Amino acid sequence: MLRIVIVEDDIYLREELIHTLKKAGYDALGPSSFENIEEELAALRPDLAILDVNLPGKSGYELCKSFKVKASFPILILTARDTLSDELMALGLGADDFLTKPCHPDRLIARTERLLQTYHKLRSLLQAGPLSLDTDTYKLTYTDRFLILAETEGKIMKLLMERFPNTVGKSELFFSVWETEEFVDENIVQVNMSRLRKSLSRLGIDNAVRNIRGKGYVLEVDGL
Repeated sequence: MLRIVIVEDDIYLREELIHTLKKAGYDALGPSSFENIEEELAALRPDLAILDVNLPGKSGYELCKSFKVKASFPILILTARDTLSDELMALGLGADDFLTKPCHPDRLIARTERLLQTYHKLRSLLQAGPLSLDTDTYKLTYTDRFLILAETEGKIMKLLMERFPNTVGKSELFFSVWETEEFVDENIVQVNMSRLRKSLSRLGIDNAVRNIRGKGYVLEVDGL
């Protein structure tokens, strides 16, 4: 279930928004307080954040600017401010949409669905150099060629591309691919890495996945 966090200090309006979004099938909630709102929102890992502008402590504009630097979820500004300058300010700071309140529930749901659909499409396609990976199907594309990776190979490739050009540690690899850091046989890792390299070779890519002794694995595609 997709999670939406409503950062609104008017408790009655916040509860009304939560009710509307839950009725539409979303996991909707508000922060427990506004003291450490940035840390709490990051911990909640929302698929969408709805921000008011006039908030205790940092304004919605400040939060929007901060989240857009380090987060990857869409932000909808919902505020009583209705001037063009307010809307341009929000969009200029990275907000993905802007609505004035009071807002009809159907309009809110429509904008919410559009933002979530747009971001889902963006999230499902990873790019690393000349390689692109559809994370829904594990379709790996290189120039005019492509192939569908097996699930485990696809999970490994997804992690390597997400971390590119950085090294992926073995513990992170174990947890992301096999969902545990314990009881993963080193041979299983070697076998799947070998399979992934063979798949890449079929696309005409050799030596793209390198083992950094004592550290983990890294994807090297800059020279392709």
